[in-house]
Amino acid sequence: MAKTIAVTNQKGGVGKTTTCVNLAASLAAMKRRVLVIDLDPQGNATTGSGITKEGLTTSVFDVLVGTHGVKDVMLATDPAGYSILPANSDLTGAEIVLLDLPSKETRLRAALYEVDNEFDYILLDCPPSLNMLTVNAMAAAQGVLIPVQCEYYALEGLTALLQTIERITESLNPSLVIEGILRTMYDPRPSLTHDVSQQLVKHFDTKVYDTVIPRNIRLAEAPSYGLPVLHYEKQSRGAMAYLALAAEFIRKNKTK
Repeated sequence: MAKTIAVTNQKGGVGKTTTCVNLAASLAAMKRRVLVIDLDPQGNATTGSGITKEGLTTSVFDVLVGTHGVKDVMLATDPAGYSILPANSDLTGAEIVLLDLPSKETRLRAALYEVDNEFDYILLDCPPSLNMLTVNAMAAAQGVLIPVQCEYYALEGLTALLQTIERITESLNPSLVIEGILRTMYDPRPSLTHDVSQQLVKHFDTKVYDTVIPRNIRLAEAPSYGLPVLHYEKQSRGAMAYLALAAEFIRKNKTK
């Protein structure tokens, strides 16, 4: 049975897609079977995995509305080694279409039963807002991985997300938990970074991953080549950090 994780934060620009794609590639490099689901209408996880959005004939939108199954839409990524349900501009209209469909909050969860035994991990790349796509992700997931940039507004945004998670657990998915807090774009030089980091550890204790993701040029460049950083510059600090995160991620899941 796959462990399904929603990678989300209602604050934009914190490294959600970067984390989803690079964690997936690192887990795949460790011989885990991984499916990435791009739920962001911008489709950045799709292009960052080397897939041209404009050339798609089907996408995750078709899975959500029920015209195609997961296996019909799923694509392999090479050389990254994971599978992906891609997204394109069709997903922009999903919010309106889903409102008129039955079981609108749990359509993704129902669709994933088809492949539940074919993957070790399913990573859901969520849009930076609370909409029907994010709700579907949280309803389908067992855990939420929250990338956080150690800056002034980080904790404020996190409070709003925790309230959202609480509402989802009360109404749709009582088993949903915080899988982990990941510090991204980490620059150890400013004192603010240390202050926010300490606040996160104080509030979330062992939920905060020991691994931190540094600011790294190669990490920023890799998506423009349609590659996870591990397959763009495997010796870079960014690649090493996500490999370390994958190892910690696997280890924590073994001990649960």
